[in-house]
Amino acid sequence: MDEKWTLIFSSSDVVKVEILKGLLAAENIESVIINKKDSAYLFGEAELYVPVEDAFKANQIISSSK
Repeated sequence: MDEKWTLIFSSSDVVKVEILKGLLAAENIESVIINKKDSAYLFGEAELYVPVEDAFKANQIISSSK
């Protein structure tokens, strides 16, 4: 993974992050989820990253999905 990645969304709701990842995939935007939610105590967030060059388009897609 040589590309530079940027955080575009984070939430404590992992399902919501997964849905957004699916929306981005439908638009051919590669994305990665880093789940920082603690499994024992259920705090923390899941973070959604995209390559820097796709960040603007990804943010537009996420904004229009709300």
